Amino acid sequence: MKTSPTQTARRGLPTWGAVLLIAGTAVLAYHNSFGVPFIFDDDLSIRDNPTIRSLTTAWLPPGQSGLTVSGRPLLNFTLALNYAAHGLSAWGYHLLNLLIHVATGCALFGIVRRTLELNRTTPSLAEAQRGSATPPYNRDAAWLALAAALLWTLHPLQTQAVTYVIQRAESLVSLMYLLTLWCFIRSIEPGAPKRWTVLAWVACLLGMAAKEVMVTVPVMVALYDRVFVAGSWTEVWRRRRRIHLALAATWLLLVWLVMTTGGRGGTAGFGGGMSPWGYALTQAGAVVQYLRLALWPQPLVFDYGKDLAAGWSEVWWQTLLLLPLLVVSGWAAWRGRASGYLGVFFFAVLAPSSSFVPVVTQTMSEHRVYLALAAVVSLVVVALHAWLGRRSFAVFAVLAVALTVTTIRRNHDYRSELAIWEDTVVKRPQNIRALSALAEIYQKAGRFDEARVLLEEAARVAPTSVEVRNNLGNAWMKLGRWPEAIASFEEAHRIKPEEPDVLSNLGNALLQTGRTTEAITRFEAALRLKPDFPEPRFNLANTLAQLGRLAEAEPHYARYVQLKPDDPEARSNYGDVLLELGRGPKALGQFEAAIRLKPDRAELHNNLGVALARLGRPQEAVPCFQEALRLQPDFTGAQVNLERASREIK
Repeated sequence: MKTSPTQTARRGLPTWGAVLLIAGTAVLAYHNSFGVPFIFDDDLSIRDNPTIRSLTTAWLPPGQSGLTVSGRPLLNFTLALNYAAHGLSAWGYHLLNLLIHVATGCALFGIVRRTLELNRTTPSLAEAQRGSATPPYNRDAAWLALAAALLWTLHPLQTQAVTYVIQRAESLVSLMYLLTLWCFIRSIEPGAPKRWTVLAWVACLLGMAAKEVMVTVPVMVALYDRVFVAGSWTEVWRRRRRIHLALAATWLLLVWLVMTTGGRGGTAGFGGGMSPWGYALTQAGAVVQYLRLALWPQPLVFDYGKDLAAGWSEVWWQTLLLLPLLVVSGWAAWRGRASGYLGVFFFAVLAPSSSFVPVVTQTMSEHRVYLALAAVVSLVVVALHAWLGRRSFAVFAVLAVALTVTTIRRNHDYRSELAIWEDTVVKRPQNIRALSALAEIYQKAGRFDEARVLLEEAARVAPTSVEVRNNLGNAWMKLGRWPEAIASFEEAHRIKPEEPDVLSNLGNALLQTGRTTEAITRFEAALRLKPDFPEPRFNLANTLAQLGRLAEAEPHYARYVQLKPDDPEARSNYGDVLLELGRGPKALGQFEAAIRLKPDRAELHNNLGVALARLGRPQEAVPCFQEALRLQPDFTGAQVNLERASREIK
């Protein structure tokens, strides 16, 4: 009995063997990623994200905050699973990221193998197979698919989507994208059960809840049907219009999710203040850079910043390169050629983030090419095999080793926030966001002067950046250089007069130089712009209290403790003011609340004792002073107060 080419291919490389190879090499390449801490946006979307604390709230991520999880409930749910399993231990999040990456590589293996094994081949494949009793693509389908999956999985360009935890958004949507396509391919095989059609639809629906990149998958599935299976759009519609319409219907979920984010908090879309034309021009350079990194992945950069191309003259040759590629890809796909499908796939996957719809936070990012890289790698693998035949497998093996080593080295750059931002500044010294982020890390480490140098460089690069000027002012404050701090804040205020953060910081700096009246004016201006801004309200209340304007300070303290109920210092200060205003019982309530928040702080117990003594309750005051002395034996004030209260009792 004869065996088919498909059976021969699968006998030569069983599926489980391919999966083990993909998983094993991926673990080797990413073994040093498990110690990588949370960095940058991880803090906002994981550490400070209350919705992942429960699996029930996980499907309702923060909506209009502009976080990576906004409008992406599936992503948020996977983070909640991690939190439920091991809290905020970063290694578990990295483990799940790697599992998703491996699963995506396996899905790619399945798609490439089954495509090469199809009985009906495209003209380009048929031409290569002409004259061969055993078509080479069918004969080597499994090995070619494994080569494509391995090179894609091990490629260092993928590290940002795998090692940077929150970019799970990219790997997760890519998994759903490829699962949709793979299940569709399975569903059209002779005798396939209907569950494959259902699974394709479910994967598509879940993908819409993972990231907006999924928007193109119904189109790419239909195009796959046209190029590799049906042979014409008429046949696509006649045979499988129901599944294609069902996949397209999942757009309704995506539209609803996008609407709930309000333009992702101003970080994406046409309302973010970034020119669509300038963004589109910038993407011409970005896409060419992606292609270059796909073929030679050096240097890799964590953050490319927000720079826009100034005009067509900056990206003219990139535009002239990409436009013909796009046109030729579309023409070849229309003619039913596999190379055309891969070209369209590449551009379609990049389209949501690399067209004319601005992504304000970054104009270029390596994680965006995560799935699109599959098209490039698959094309290179098939082309090398067509040129070298089975000798190409030796080339693939060498490439896999080289990519693995490079990926391990790149993961080493992620070993700490300090390391990855220092690496970014070295590679992109004009990136003001990288300079600012590294300066913030230096400040946390007490390296204030180094932070100031970085921020001065950022201010030189972007002299009209309010954020940079504000950060530079903060750096001068850390150094105790108040005149320089005031100058920086005043320059930021001149650039953007209605920025409450700047006004608040300027008020703080003015206070330090004794310019109290001006400081009060700045605090009040900040509160007019942002009434629920806690910091200037607290500083204003303290300043008024110190000036003896207690009646004016009282409502500011009252509002502040509503905004920040867990601040023991504010409650103690508020209690002092209330006590002076003759509101003893209310003052006691604030002192007691402060002690509940910070029971090991001697000063708070002393303050409560003073209040009780002033209200004529020395017997109750004595235990407070005794507790203060127990916590701080050298607390002279508490000792004096204890002796005075004891005399009053006698």
